Amino acid sequence: MKSIQSRAAESLQELLEQVPAIRVLSVEEEVACAAKHIDILVHLEAFGRHHTLACEVKANGQPRYVRGALSQLRSYVAGQAQGTIPVLVAPYLSPNVQALCSEQGVGFLDLQGNVRLTFDGIFIERQVASKPDSERRELKSLFRPKSAQVLRVLLRDPSRTWRVVELAEVAAVSVGHVSNVRNGLLDREWAEVSVDGLFLSKPDALLDEWASAYEPPAGKRLSFYTSLHGGALEDSARRALHAGDEGRQAVFASYSAAQWLAPYARTGTHYFYANPEGLERLRAVLGLSSVSKGPNIIVTLLKDTGLFRDTVEPAPGAICTSPVQTYLDLAVAGERGAEAADHLRREKLAWQKT
Repeated sequence: MKSIQSRAAESLQELLEQVPAIRVLSVEEEVACAAKHIDILVHLEAFGRHHTLACEVKANGQPRYVRGALSQLRSYVAGQAQGTIPVLVAPYLSPNVQALCSEQGVGFLDLQGNVRLTFDGIFIERQVASKPDSERRELKSLFRPKSAQVLRVLLRDPSRTWRVVELAEVAAVSVGHVSNVRNGLLDREWAEVSVDGLFLSKPDALLDEWASAYEPPAGKRLSFYTSLHGGALEDSARRALHAGDEGRQAVFASYSAAQWLAPYARTGTHYFYANPEGLERLRAVLGLSSVSKGPNIIVTLLKDTGLFRDTVEPAPGAICTSPVQTYLDLAVAGERGAEAADHLRREKLAWQKT
């Protein structure tokens, strides 16, 4: 924390000294005043008038930890002389946290380079697109296959409450894994805990972040050709996907799933996820032949079949990836895919905001 605070003080001073209208008088760290503590006080002059930046430094800039800091800052400033400006500093502040600071009239600076300070005719603002490695790692961990199984369960009905043990059983992951996902969601304020358990309070924010960080399921992408087309292909595919008591082996994916869930953009290529048994069933029923050019069937042979636990069947035998999984796949499928994803989201994922 001391290192972060020292870096924060240096960054503030360096930033302010770049503004010709500002003269930095002093920078104090660890200041106690009237039984209150403030991490950094920056005394400066702007246009001949004295101002003080009262800065709270947080090691974690997630919303869960920021709200208390904002309240602390506003309380501190309320008891100070006019010209005291509250400022939050952290290693990284997401766009949502930046917006929260602005809503509450608090300036901000993060060590990634994002900043917004406004006072007495001074306006400093900078936005950077990059995220620190630690944030990318945390998000990547939150969206890994096992974690994704938990997220898919939660997104089926965001308002439903869950106990950790029950959620672990339904998602088929360990209790420890659910606890890690739970903490990640609570830190970002995408979820809340009521007396009945955990529920998603901001499913759209979660899905937005997942889509921006999404990587298609790992697996071998295989291209085939079938002479079947139209209704004959559709009927044969539904027979191939209907596994009976054998468990899920293959499903419609991407554009093909979207045609059943929320038709929008028809393509000449059909998409499936499959395990080895499902692939062989598709080969046999659809009469697939391997081709290097002009394929009309794409099958991804999955390394992890956890997404088979979250499928829907909008018509007999038409077993599809869930609306959430289909949305994610379409979102990274190019311009037409993005349009189809937006349509699917409006039709199937328009959750009532809580």
